[in-house]
Amino acid sequence: MLVDATPRRVALRALWLLASVLPGAPALAAAAPNAAQRDAFRQAYAAAQQGGDSWRSLAAGLRDYPLYPYLPAAALEHDIRQTDLATVQAYLAKYPDALPAADLRRDFLLELARRQDWNDFLALYQTGLGEALGCDALQARLARGDALDFDTDLAALWARPSLPDACDAVLDAAHDQGLLSPARLWTRIELAADAGQAGTIAKLAGWLPADDNATAQQLLLALRDPAGAVAAAPNWADGPRQRQALTLALTRLARQQSDRAQAAWQHLQSRFAFSITQRDAILRTLALFRATDFSPDALAQLIALPPAAQTDATREWRARVALAAQDWPAVLAAIEAMSASQQQDGEWRYFRARALAALGRTDEAQAQFAALAGEPTFFGFLAADRLDQPYAICPLQLVADPQREQALLQQPGLLRAFELYAVGLPKFARREWARALQGAAPDTLRLAADLANRDGWYDRAVFTLTSGEALRLYRLRFPLARQDGVVAQAEQAGIDPAWAYGILRSESAWVYDARSGADARGLMQLLPATAAQVARRNGLAWGGGDTLYDPGVNIELGTRYLAQLAARYDGAPWLTSAAYNAGPNRVDQWLAARGTLAPDLFIATMPFKETRDYVARVMAFSLIYDWRLHGTVLPLASRLTAIGQPYALPNAMTPRRPVDCPASVPAAAGTTSGVAVDTSISRKD
Repeated sequence: MLVDATPRRVALRALWLLASVLPGAPALAAAAPNAAQRDAFRQAYAAAQQGGDSWRSLAAGLRDYPLYPYLPAAALEHDIRQTDLATVQAYLAKYPDALPAADLRRDFLLELARRQDWNDFLALYQTGLGEALGCDALQARLARGDALDFDTDLAALWARPSLPDACDAVLDAAHDQGLLSPARLWTRIELAADAGQAGTIAKLAGWLPADDNATAQQLLLALRDPAGAVAAAPNWADGPRQRQALTLALTRLARQQSDRAQAAWQHLQSRFAFSITQRDAILRTLALFRATDFSPDALAQLIALPPAAQTDATREWRARVALAAQDWPAVLAAIEAMSASQQQDGEWRYFRARALAALGRTDEAQAQFAALAGEPTFFGFLAADRLDQPYAICPLQLVADPQREQALLQQPGLLRAFELYAVGLPKFARREWARALQGAAPDTLRLAADLANRDGWYDRAVFTLTSGEALRLYRLRFPLARQDGVVAQAEQAGIDPAWAYGILRSESAWVYDARSGADARGLMQLLPATAAQVARRNGLAWGGGDTLYDPGVNIELGTRYLAQLAARYDGAPWLTSAAYNAGPNRVDQWLAARGTLAPDLFIATMPFKETRDYVARVMAFSLIYDWRLHGTVLPLASRLTAIGQPYALPNAMTPRRPVDCPASVPAAAGTTSGVAVDTSISRKD
């Protein structure tokens, strides 16, 4: 979808105008793209995407426009099944360093492989283009009569537990040439088994001798039907590969049905001579998934794990199970059993203080809360609430440097990135940005992010300013973007605008064309079916899934969906955030099991790490956006209403809290329990 971003480009054009009066800048000013060129490019690009040469007349005045190479590449990509090698080579020779050149080479190689035009394929092929094309290159050599050499041609591929379909013909040829001995086959089968790649085992098992094939089928059964493998195991021989298969089956079954896996282990552990490593893996997995199921014996199993079987995950879940039971001595013991680095995580420092307070060790608890309250993280904000003190937010501002900005804008790659964003090609824009700034110094990255932010390209700051002092550039990392209507739409939907901003920032990191693997789209990551239902329910226009890439449409529907979902949870932003991420059915299950817990304990005991981190992120981001909007904030505790207690929207009379910058400012931590880093696109099933 092409989006007109021209109204957002006032700041950048001003920089180009400024550049025209700086020393050495007339050439840059003369070359500065203008609105007419962008309009012409959009029309020509749309025509080029239809193939043929009609785009050329529309691009007659664009020869010097920085995005011109994208036009012939788009036409060639459309016509790739009719294109010949000479035409592609001519483009590559003319624009060897253009980003579309790499795409065209790769796509035309795939087309040549489809045609089985192996001579032209080898004429165009370069190494380093991925496994699929690497296998096509081997197939091209086979077609001209070359023989394969295992060490030279296959060893690297053989170390991969899974390969693309393009490699099947090469593996068939290797087998026919006698290169795949049983020992080599077993090496890769065992690698594939440990990686959970059943398809690889199914492919290779048929090349094994009959007895070995039967053993490979046991590994395959363990991956595809762990319950079936466990049921069949009493009839298996006690061999090393059978033990590997049963270890896989038990650990996979534990994830699905921990009770059934536990019972099977009790029956089978004396039947097979498991290695210590295998036994530890089984015990560890059983304990973990007994814990995530909050089984009555979970805490005892976690405590009883042999030292070698313990990991950060088992120690963490020991604490979570104790929190669910509000067994505060057990919480302290679990945290003290963690590694030193794990104990320093903000979450466990907070819950150590909570446990100390619950046990009447008030002075120790207050000291712990005070140390944590100086950090701008979810748990730092919770600690500040415990002490009823201002939140620690210490913003930094970039100092204007017009000459450095001019120099940065003279970089052709960055100029192309800004232009691609301006004409509505954000995926290409992000790629040009990454290539232009690869290896750049931190101060250069900050300046580039600031230029992008002024231009309305908000996601660049989110993805660029991810560590150190840059985390304090809150204006850039948490843009308000009022022109997209978040505040107005949230207020019309009846939800807190700061929370809507927090959801948007967590979901898409301001990538307006974001699309998840589950097909959630746009700034607030809505599924088309959900968006259509929300539109019908609210009497809003619905133009199909692609309209979700329009920020205005996405925010209008997203805020209404948040309001709709919030009604299910008494308006509670934190619970609604959990449902937005994990789905309401999951949250309802957790509420049925642990719905009497305080909000901070309930969040800590949600089984999905993604959802725990998501809720912490949204709540922290909501507080920061509240500060960005008002200069003061609602206490975080006011958004963490008790389960079953109605949430009241803030109004002019709602008490607010100031923020403050402590004299000693700790470096913001880029941890999952903080608010510092958020560059992932969340998914909702």
